[in-house]
Amino acid sequence: MFGFLTKTHPARIDPSEAVARAKAGTLTVIDVRETGELRQSGKARGALHIPLGQIGAQTDPNSGHFNRNLDTGKAVALYCASGARSGRAADILRANGFAEVYNLGTLQDWQLSGGAVVR
Repeated sequence: MFGFLTKTHPARIDPSEAVARAKAGTLTVIDVRETGELRQSGKARGALHIPLGQIGAQTDPNSGHFNRNLDTGKAVALYCASGARSGRAADILRANGFAEVYNLGTLQDWQLSGGAVVR
């Protein structure tokens, strides 16, 4: 009856599972931080960089700005500095038709689970 009051949160993925799946090629990782943040700390090896402000257009298959490195049928994990922006981005991906979307959390979560970082 009051379902509109309920907000679903994006599923979390264990960072070590994300690292393993990314290495196996079964998971796309997206960094939604701003460019300046990447310059300071690097990004997960193999991750796409799509800042939160561009996530809507670049993940909408009907947009002329759709990122051709994405596949709506492939699992996606997103991260940022705190997990908040990646959570918002996950909601946008689901709205754009991505079926398997996870909030990875932070770059530090990735690193602590053995994920490589490139600068």
